[in-house]
Amino acid sequence: MNDHSLIIGLESRLLNAWPSFDYQTYDGWILRLADGYSKRANSATPFVPGATLDDELIDYMVARFVEANVRPTFRLNGVEAPDVDERLKLRGFKDIEATHVLTASISGEDCERDPEVVLEPQVSKRWVREAAGSYGGDKADDETLMKIVSRIRQKAAFATLSLDDRPVAWGLGVVERGYVGLYDIVVAPDLRGIGLGRRVVSSLMAWGCGEGAHTAYLQVREENEIARSLYEALGFGTAYRYTHRVMPGRSSSA
Repeated sequence: MNDHSLIIGLESRLLNAWPSFDYQTYDGWILRLADGYSKRANSATPFVPGATLDDELIDYMVARFVEANVRPTFRLNGVEAPDVDERLKLRGFKDIEATHVLTASISGEDCERDPEVVLEPQVSKRWVREAAGSYGGDKADDETLMKIVSRIRQKAAFATLSLDDRPVAWGLGVVERGYVGLYDIVVAPDLRGIGLGRRVVSSLMAWGCGEGAHTAYLQVREENEIARSLYEALGFGTAYRYTHRVMPGRSSSA
């Protein structure tokens, strides 16, 4: 669960698969900014085992977030020094949105794609508009989502599943060095719970298999028990867990 090489390997792929607009590095931490769209693209994450924080560094990084009008967020993946979480807690940073990074091995039987799931190598405005619209809330910002996914430099697949010519489920796969990351798996709100998301996930895993991936990975919030049970049924297990320490008093971005 705390294998630093595994964590850093997956975190590196995640960083490439979900690009931010600005990257800054501070003593083993990478601070990323993307206009506040998604915490993983707008947070400071440790990338060196034992990465430490002192008050001066916290203050400096907080100022960078504030300049960008982004809520100061530290994303703690277990690589950081043991006292970091307590230090942020004492500074008043709140612990929110624990998230599991799940992995699953891809075998030969996982390599058959669903013919009704259309996979496109490039993002389209329609994909972004429909996926963002089904997310709703803070993630309904299709313009920022387009800016993020347009920056992906790894091989990607944008999935759409339609029923009776109506697009009803979407997902993004990004393959890098033997792993396929699954992102933005979303189903139309009125059709959730009938297995459409599972079809998108399976098709993206099959696509990854064809691109040489031996393992799939994704992220799911700890509180989302429905999604976690779906992924467990597909063979996913927790590789590691991360949480967020956020500065109180500013509006949150999901």
